[in-house]
Amino acid sequence: MSRSRAPTTDETIPVRGVAVDGAAHGGWLPDADARIDRLESPVADLLEADLSTLSAVDRITVVPDSHYPFHPSSGVVTDPAVVAAIVGVLERRTDADLAVAGVSDDVIGFDRTAAHLGYTSLLERVDADLVDLADDSRTGRLLEIGDRPTTVSIPDGLATGATIVVPSLRPTEQGPIAGGMRTLARFATGADEPDRVAVGATRAVDPALCVLDATTAYAGTSAATDALFAGPTAAVDALGSSLLERSLADDGAVSLAFDERTSISIDSVGPRKPDLERIRERLDGGGLPPRESTHPAVTAAYRLYAAVAGDAVPPQLEGEPR
Repeated sequence: MSRSRAPTTDETIPVRGVAVDGAAHGGWLPDADARIDRLESPVADLLEADLSTLSAVDRITVVPDSHYPFHPSSGVVTDPAVVAAIVGVLERRTDADLAVAGVSDDVIGFDRTAAHLGYTSLLERVDADLVDLADDSRTGRLLEIGDRPTTVSIPDGLATGATIVVPSLRPTEQGPIAGGMRTLARFATGADEPDRVAVGATRAVDPALCVLDATTAYAGTSAATDALFAGPTAAVDALGSSLLERSLADDGAVSLAFDERTSISIDSVGPRKPDLERIRERLDGGGLPPRESTHPAVTAAYRLYAAVAGDAVPPQLEGEPR
């Protein structure tokens, strides 16, 4: 059964969820190694059901939401510690070659984004390659999406082996969930309609798994939501949309990939079940902050923090053209 096919009416799709122990000071630990240590056990619980399948492949590519170097504490990007914990489990439990993939765009190169987000140093703990798929050779696919033919082209690095997409729990600037499908859409070319690109990219890649990073989320404000979810990409995106209190009917990509009449079951793994209502309450349903607008007070405060903590100053605060 294809992992990215559209669900059928009256089907119930299981999504696994695990609660992550919150830390002091609002749930955010500045020390990345400490975050990885906190995440290793829940991530292992979350991936356990898929390890037998993943052990059969030669290469696994992990694709985080790394669209821009917002600080991971914002919830606007995937926390690299979540990715490092996932790669750590895969390294211990499979023999596959491992990679963490991103893509450069006309705003900023992936190598620079990865360095600011901390991937370069965090992946020194594990045996995984950091790869930019912007210049990768590509494979084209003709797909039927919503009874219409759609052609998409994806990097060969996502067309072979297994892919695990790891989105953050946040909306796009346009309002709907960013999610796993739209994370994969950044790698695809072909169709003119963004929603169809997102669905086409997901069906072409056919991810082995989507892991939603809801440890820190964003919807008008950052919030420690202390949860991870895993399952088929369209189902996880639909669940994330409900947590952000977005209508599935108003989301073109989710509507094409997920029938609203299909239900989702949340199967708890680990010692504690994620509290879905608490997550919704912690988020206020707002939108994503524009990349170009940073208040001067935020800039000054972040520069002070970076000087004290030794953290990198992201490009939007450097005062130089991007």
